Amino acid sequence: MIARIQKSLAEKDKGFTLIELLVVIIIIGILAAIAIPVFLNQRKKAVDSSIKSDLRTAANEIETYYTDEQAYPSAPIVTGGTAPNNFVIPAGTKAAGGTIVLSTGNIITYTISPTDPQAYTITGYNPKGTKDAAGNEFTYDSAAGGLQ
Repeated sequence: MIARIQKSLAEKDKGFTLIELLVVIIIIGILAAIAIPVFLNQRKKAVDSSIKSDLRTAANEIETYYTDEQAYPSAPIVTGGTAPNNFVIPAGTKAAGGTIVLSTGNIITYTISPTDPQAYTITGYNPKGTKDAAGNEFTYDSAAGGLQ
């Protein structure tokens, strides 16, 4: 027994103590507690950027329609089309109309102003982003000038 103790003291056992391992696990836990929420927030910001991009694209297409027709589309623009993530602009007498493919999960709605036929709004949200359908959408307002 004494020989074993003397041998282990002479060889200086290599390895980590339980306390050292616990300290490392605690540090990793703290870093994970900080990093995971930041990562999840970045994903929501990316989703928000995609809906803003889709709103701008839809506004560009509506303005192109206006250039051809000298009026904004009066019919409600359909979200849906042939695929679940399409935004369909109807054809006019000169405008060909078309389909805008939205980013996955984005939902946008086009509305002509009831008081001014030369103004419109496009609202949009994505359930995986920071906005929702309960009046908390991103809005593109042609009268106010862009994203609100």
